[in-house]
Amino acid sequence: MRWQGGRRGGNIEDRRGMGGVGLAGGGVGALVVAAIAYFVFGIDPSTTRQITSQLGGVGAEQQGARGTPEDEAGQFVDVIGANVDDVWARQLQGYRPPTVVLYEQGTSTGCGFGQAAMGPFYCPTDQRVYLDLSFWRQMETQLGASGADFARAYVIAHEYGHHVQTLTGASQQVQRAQQAAGSEAEANRWSVALELQADCYAGVWAANAAAVSNGQVALTAGDLEEGLRTASAIGDDTLQRRQGGRVVPEGFTHGSSAQRQQWLRRGYETGDPAACDTFAAL
Repeated sequence: MRWQGGRRGGNIEDRRGMGGVGLAGGGVGALVVAAIAYFVFGIDPSTTRQITSQLGGVGAEQQGARGTPEDEAGQFVDVIGANVDDVWARQLQGYRPPTVVLYEQGTSTGCGFGQAAMGPFYCPTDQRVYLDLSFWRQMETQLGASGADFARAYVIAHEYGHHVQTLTGASQQVQRAQQAAGSEAEANRWSVALELQADCYAGVWAANAAAVSNGQVALTAGDLEEGLRTASAIGDDTLQRRQGGRVVPEGFTHGSSAQRQQWLRRGYETGDPAACDTFAAL
C-alpha cells in the first residue's frame, strides 16, 4: 500500500508513554482473544463500562500530545486517518473528523476505561477512535490476520465507519432497536448489520483513497486480498472456533467471515456508501 506521501492531518492525541493499567487476574492470553472476539472493530458504550469493570482498572482523564507523531507507526495512523477524513468529507455533507487516540495498555474514554484487550474501538460519546498499536501484533499472532499495511488501514477505516454511523444517526437507531428487541438474538442481528456496514464503509474509503490524495494514498497489487484475509480472520464464526467453542450464529455480533469479506468487497467495488445498506434484510 502506498501512503508515505499522503497528507498528515495532525488529528492524533498521543497518550503513549503516559502509563496504563494492565489486565487484572490471570489467563491473559485467553482473555485477550475473548475480549477481541467481542469488541473487535465495534463497541457499545454501556457494554464497555460493564466489561472494563470486570477486566479491572479505573483511570483519571488523560490528555496526550496533539498533532502528528514522529514515529512511523504513528505517522501511518495519521496519514490513513487524514485520507479517510478526506474521503468522507466528499461523501457526507457536514462531516466532522473524529480524534484518534493512541495509547498503551489502558486509558480513560468517554465510554469508560478502555483496555488494549478490547482491540480498536470507537466511542460515540466523545467521538474518538482508540488504538493501542500492539493490536497489530495480536491480529497477526493470535488471530491469523494479515500484517500488510492495508489490513491495518482497514481496521482504522472500519472505526471511522462507526463515526460516520454516529453522524448519520444509524448508531443511535440501532441502539434504540436493540433496546426494544424481544430477544438477545434479535438485538445481535442489529449489531451485525451495524458492523457489516462499517466494513462496507471501509471498502468505500479504499475505493476512493487514491482519488482524494492524487494517488499518494492508494492500494497496490494484492492489498485487497490482504484486507479480505483479515476480514475473514475476525469473523464471528472463525473467532468462536478459535476459542474452542461451537459456532452459534445467534450469538454473532459482528458477522461471519464470509459476510465481513462480502461487505468489505462490496464497498470497494462500488465506492458508494449507498451500496452499504446492511439493514435491508432485517
